Amino acid sequence: MTDGLNDMPWSPAFFAKQMQKAGEEFTDQQMRWVNQMLSANAGSGTGSPADLVSMGMGMAMFKTRVQSGGRISIPDAEREALDLDEGDIVQTFVIPIKRSPGDHNE
Repeated sequence: MTDGLNDMPWSPAFFAKQMQKAGEEFTDQQMRWVNQMLSANAGSGTGSPADLVSMGMGMAMFKTRVQSGGRISIPDAEREALDLDEGDIVQTFVIPIKRSPGDHNE
C-alpha cells in the first residue's frame, strides 16, 4: 500500500514521478521524430543522422556523468557528428538515470 501523502499533487514524490514520466514521454517523442525524419530523408540521401545535420536538424542522445561543478561533457563522436565547436550554444534536456546498487562514480 502506498503512503497517501506521497500521492498528493504537492508532494515531492508525486512531482518527481510526474517529471520522470514527462521525461520518458519526451524521449519517446524525440525518437519518433528522429525516425520520421530518417524515413522522410531516406529518399533524398542515406537517411543517416549526418543528413539531419546537413539540414540543420542534428541531435544526439547519449548518457554521461555529471562532473565537478555540475559539468557534463559531450562525447567526441557526437561533437563531430553535430559539428560542434568550443563556445557553441546547445540546448539540453536532462533526465536523471537511477543508479544500480553497484554503480559508483569512477
